Amino acid sequence: MSEDLNQNEIPDNNDDKLHNVTSLDGLYENWFLDYASYVILDRAVPHINDGLKPVQRRILHSLKEMDDGRFNKAANVIGNTMKYHPHGDASIGDAMVQIGQKNLLIDCQGNWGDPVTGDSAAAPRYIEARLSKFALDVVFNADTTIWQASYDGRNKEPITLPVKFPLLLAQGAEGIAVGLATKILPHNFIELIDASIAALKGIRPNLLPDFPTGGMADASAYNEGQRGGKVRVRARIAEKDKKTLVISEIPFSTTTGGLMESIVNANEKGKIKIKKIEDNTSKDVEIVVHLAPGISPDVTIDALYAFTDCEVSISPNTCVIQSDKPRFMSVNDMLTESTFFTKELLKQELEIRLKELMEKIFFSSLLKIFIQEGMYKHPDYETSGNFETVLEVLNRLFEPFFPQFYRTIVAEDYKKLIDKPMSSITRFDVKKADEQMKALENEIKQVKHHLKHLTDYTIAWFEKLREKYGKDRGRKTELRTFDKVEAAQVALANIKLYVNKTDGFVGSGLKKDDAVEYVGDCSDIDEIIVFRADGRCLITKVQDKVFVGKDIIHVAVFKKNDERTVYNMIYKDGESGIAYIKRFSVVGVTRDKEYDLTKGTKGTKVLYFTANSNGEAEIVNVQLKPHSKLKKLQFDEDFASIAIKGRGSMGNIITKYPVKKIVLKSKGVSTLAGRKIWYDEILKRLNADGRGKYLGEFDGDDRILNVLSTGVYELTNFDLNNHFDDKMILIEKYDPKKVFSAIHLDGKSKNYMVKRFVFETIAIGKQVSIISDEPGSKLLYIAKANQLVKIVQLKGKEQTPETIEINLADLIDVKGMKAMGNRLSQLPIKSVELIATEDAAEESVEEEDSEAEESVETNIETDETEPVTEPVIQSAPKQVEPSKEELPKTESAKLPEPGADEASNGSSDSPAKPAQTQTKKIDFEITNPDDIDIDDKGQLGLF
Repeated sequence: MSEDLNQNEIPDNNDDKLHNVTSLDGLYENWFLDYASYVILDRAVPHINDGLKPVQRRILHSLKEMDDGRFNKAANVIGNTMKYHPHGDASIGDAMVQIGQKNLLIDCQGNWGDPVTGDSAAAPRYIEARLSKFALDVVFNADTTIWQASYDGRNKEPITLPVKFPLLLAQGAEGIAVGLATKILPHNFIELIDASIAALKGIRPNLLPDFPTGGMADASAYNEGQRGGKVRVRARIAEKDKKTLVISEIPFSTTTGGLMESIVNANEKGKIKIKKIEDNTSKDVEIVVHLAPGISPDVTIDALYAFTDCEVSISPNTCVIQSDKPRFMSVNDMLTESTFFTKELLKQELEIRLKELMEKIFFSSLLKIFIQEGMYKHPDYETSGNFETVLEVLNRLFEPFFPQFYRTIVAEDYKKLIDKPMSSITRFDVKKADEQMKALENEIKQVKHHLKHLTDYTIAWFEKLREKYGKDRGRKTELRTFDKVEAAQVALANIKLYVNKTDGFVGSGLKKDDAVEYVGDCSDIDEIIVFRADGRCLITKVQDKVFVGKDIIHVAVFKKNDERTVYNMIYKDGESGIAYIKRFSVVGVTRDKEYDLTKGTKGTKVLYFTANSNGEAEIVNVQLKPHSKLKKLQFDEDFASIAIKGRGSMGNIITKYPVKKIVLKSKGVSTLAGRKIWYDEILKRLNADGRGKYLGEFDGDDRILNVLSTGVYELTNFDLNNHFDDKMILIEKYDPKKVFSAIHLDGKSKNYMVKRFVFETIAIGKQVSIISDEPGSKLLYIAKANQLVKIVQLKGKEQTPETIEINLADLIDVKGMKAMGNRLSQLPIKSVELIATEDAAEESVEEEDSEAEESVETNIETDETEPVTEPVIQSAPKQVEPSKEELPKTESAKLPEPGADEASNGSSDSPAKPAQTQTKKIDFEITNPDDIDIDDKGQLGLF
């Protein structure tokens, strides 16, 4: 159409055709608004009242319309729903399957698919459905439903269903409309009911999502489900053994097939390294991941969270239809709205019931008077010839009784009396009628009471729902706080890094020649740090080939915020010729920016450089050039005397005279204090940030002892990537001489035993039991103090409690870890109470058995320090690229240095706490020793 025909520019003439032209922009604007409104209101977004989209509401209405208690073919339900839903059968069938898979509103029969595995449902002609008892109780009530005509006007359908439950929050919803979207996460059935009860009591709810697929979720940033919130969901991964991981629960919105595909893709990209993966899922999820040789299970678990769908981030967006408009609101406000809507529906049902009862008692009274007063035998009534005359007669006869009725008697009431057959009138039982009216009056009183106390009635309604339908609907998703997995820390080192120090190139794609050296393995997301002979350094990302400057003296993978790697350097200032010595760390810098580590003058040159991963400080011999004023041409310098400062520090003057060369005289030890480690009981991870329980300072081969409630203990290193079992009841720095006390039940003899022992030094990662392997054996108590304990045991047939006080140190001497110990009791133990002071001296075993000590020492491998006669620049040890044929070498584990645990696993410089007497007690009822159940959250191992 020509632009000349725009409606705003119609020529002023008599041509009617021009006056009938409609503007295109106006048409498109109206059509788009109509389409957007339709998609938002009638397709994609659920209504706040019943939590349903139109297609879901029509499916449920159709199921109710067809309900006869038996299953109906899904194809028949779909066909009946098409009377109300103006779309194809495929959309109806898909929506029906989604409702059925949520296992709340529809009882399903046949293959309805599996949202966990991603399997689709069978064809609608093969599967059957009917409404669940829950849906019949909660969703439908024709008396409180507001109806509207269907799209073709032939039928009536509900505008919304009168749902008396926060169905939207229980099932969740997702939809994309025009200009907006909604994503409401599912919540726990029982928690929703409890929150509704709390809302009725005036307490604002605090809902967190619960997913049908289980897993673990960090909802700390949930933001009540509103825009900007986020929920991190993780699969549940367990370490079956050091070579196998098992995934038993998957994140919401993923499938087992998709999850496995993401793991395979990560393996192909080199992010993780696995040997194979198996899907053994049947009723429960079981994905078995077999690790490649030499791969750490703990690091692999973190890598699975970092690089695969084992962790997903879900962004909720709670948009609903309210008052015919889309509205964004929090899940807590949605629950409150739903709760009070339920209260209003219950009020309407009570009012309807009250009216029904009043009508019943009204007509019963009417009939009783009609029969007792003999009105049906009155001459005027019998001789009445037409209905109008009958009405006049009955109205005159009932006039004395009008005050008894709660409303006026109308013609329809008289007609019901007239229509009564004479046989029922003659058999009328007055006594029975009085009893029925009495029952009706009592029910009316009860209904009025409920209306007067509507809040209490609504609370009772929710409690009844919880009791009737809450079985097996406990929380499936464990709420936890996750630590952030740094991808760079868990990425698999699958790239070989090379350097050409002369030409100044670094990368994974350098061609091998005489000038190219192998640096080491790294990942494709790592960063590398480069030091040059001119005293400059820079950090850049791992690339195929990158120029970083000539005369490279050191290249390594860069670790952010690493304060333990210390660089020792001596450089000559180019302007003054003075030699400076410095020690520094590089914690964090801007990528691809050069940093000067010297005074920055022209001609500056590095004379000596080493990188020390644990702050080692060596001794060097400085040799000077001959000079007339010098009597001593060489001297030793100990880096340990130099303070560690920032990278920008100038350093200390070591000499003003020209330096001939610097050679390493002897390697040193670390000048850094041991690394302080804490255990975060919420995240169940180690950290160096001061969160949780302080375990102590760790260095070298120090280890961590952790004991499980199953009676198994394990030694681990202090790597921050370590994972710890949920059943762990004791964790501390390992001291091979510290004495522990344990009370355990022997499964064979059914006797309660006590023993005192020290934990043996075992290989890292190996699990060893300290109790009997007999079935029924239980670890009841373990503590690191040897103080007085109070034991309450059950005695006699009536199980009368008896209290005894025992000093475990007097009962038994320290024996071997595998010893059964002495019998403590044959009676069931109800509770164990430990009385100890915080500053109590801890018992340790003296080194008396020299033969045993020697036998231990024979297994220790020592590293001899070889004299170094290498060049002036002492960079990191040159690594030799391993050949494909060469097998990996395994080093023997070193035993830890013996040492007492200071200040309750704290450091020696920690302030001492005043002595306090503490009593820690956990009670557990036992009627039979076989019924003992371990509480793995008991303090000090009491459970």
